[in-house]
Order: sequence, then structure tokens, then C-alpha cells
Amino acid sequence: MSALICGSLAYDNIMVFPDRFRNHILPEQIHILNVAFMVPEMRREYGGCAGNIAYNLHLLGGDARIMATVGDDAQPYFDRLDRIGLSRAHVRQVPGTFTAQAFITTDLDDNQITAFHPGAMSFSHLNKVEAATDARLGIVAPDGREGMMQHARDFAALGLPFIFDPGQGLPLFDGEKLLQFMRLATWACFNDYEAKLLSERCGRDIAELATEVDALIVTRGGDGSSIYTGGKCIDIPCVEAEQVVDPTGCGDAYRAGLLHGLSNGWDWPTTGRLAALMGSIKIAHRGGQNHQLTREEIGERFRRAFGYSFA
Repeated sequence: MSALICGSLAYDNIMVFPDRFRNHILPEQIHILNVAFMVPEMRREYGGCAGNIAYNLHLLGGDARIMATVGDDAQPYFDRLDRIGLSRAHVRQVPGTFTAQAFITTDLDDNQITAFHPGAMSFSHLNKVEAATDARLGIVAPDGREGMMQHARDFAALGLPFIFDPGQGLPLFDGEKLLQFMRLATWACFNDYEAKLLSERCGRDIAELATEVDALIVTRGGDGSSIYTGGKCIDIPCVEAEQVVDPTGCGDAYRAGLLHGLSNGWDWPTTGRLAALMGSIKIAHRGGQNHQLTREEIGERFRRAFGYSFA
């Protein structure tokens, strides 16, 4: 079953400053701040929520279709998608723009200074869900504001079930808009911070908001996750990672597990457990798309973690 993944493709430029920001920022001079950090270590990762979700779903053997917008500098990302066998039929290149990208500088205390340029992501509304004629379900992940609203309406108009996953884009919407998303969506997924913000903006608690969708999922990192469905809450345990290296993209890996379970018609306990496992696999690797397990290896890890096979 084809899953259409609407969201961002981005480059993550990650730099390490071998000192502490506090040694170079004078509090009394903040009003005239002008600093430069020498960063001898830098790497560029392939990222963006749509790219990360699709990558993980592809590892599971799922049929992932990316719908995103990129800029004139997208050729390296195109080459990567081609190399790993992910379709870019619905990836639109917007002339005169850059692909969305983050510039992240981390110091020795793990403090971060990040600049994010949305670039072509701001034109995501030009893509229409109806163009993906073989899609049977999907996800609206963080993207351009107008694009997220457009794609949610598109899915609903076509009668295609989808996950609403606003992520870091949630602050772009007020309570009324968020409720509109929830009423269009089939399922919704948030981390614990986002769930609190959703509740505050909508003026309703999570259990009540869960009645707007077939299931509402809240992830809590090392404390596992909860799936609110059918008037009850299913607690999903966290899977212990081999090592904790980089949390970037863990939420996207989790959502790929959700999509795979939903595509195959699994029950929520199994779907949630696979999602949790995918997050634990990702966190042991740097970047959002550098873990390379086969579906068989993922299946064996699932059996070891939970005592039964998912397929």
C-alpha cells in the first residue's frame, strides 16, 4: 500500500564549536552582539521530516512516496533518493530557491545556535495530493504553513486516511486551525511538549481531543508513548537503544513505524511497538538517515524486544 508523505526535504549543516559560547558572549554587550565562531568540524546530513519518514518506511519494505518542494541545489538529494530507491515523482523543484536547510552550531556544553532557512518549503502548497493517484494513506508532516493546510484538505476531500503530525510547525497555528486539522485527519501524533501546547491552544485536554480522531498518539521519549483510541489509552513501552548518539529524526522514525502498521492493518499495540523500536534504532546513529538495517534485522530486533513477530 502506497503511503504519501507530505513534508520537508532539507539539508542539516551541523557544526561543532570546540569551546563554550559563554566564553565569547558578554552579557553586558548583548545589545551589540557581533560574534564569529570558528568551527573546524562540520558535516551535512540529508534530512527533513518527509525524507526521514520515507527513509525509515523504505527500510521496513513499505512503499513510501515523498511529496515535497526543493530548490536549485537539490541534485545531491535527488542522487541519494535515486541511489536508495525512493521515488521523487512528487518532489517539485522550485527555480530560484534553495532547498530548506538548518545551520546548527553546538558547543562543548551541548548548547545550540540554529538558523533555519525554509527556502522552497514555502512553496509546498503548489503540490496537490490528487497527483499521487496510487496513494492509499498518508501523513501531513512539518512543511510550509499553507502547504500543510492544503494537503490536509486534499486528503480529506479525496477520502484518504492520514496522520496529522505538525511537529515543530504546530506553533504556526492557533487553536481554531488546529481543531480544523484534527477534524480532517484520521489519526494525529505529537510529542509530549506539542501535546501540551495543542491542549492549551484548543482549551481541551488530550483525552477529549482524542475523540476528534480515530487515534491520537503522544510520544514521551525514554518514557515510551501513549495511544488514545476508542475511549482508552494504550501505553507503549520504550525500547532500550544500543547506544544514545543523536535524537535527530527519532520522531520521524517512530512515525514511519506507525505508517507501516497502519498500511498493514495491524492492531495498535503492535503498531506502537514497531514505532518505538524504529525510534530506538535511529537514536544509535548520527543524522536522520544513516542507519541501514534490513527488514529482517528489524523484525529480529522486534522479536527480541517483545517476544513475538510482527509479520
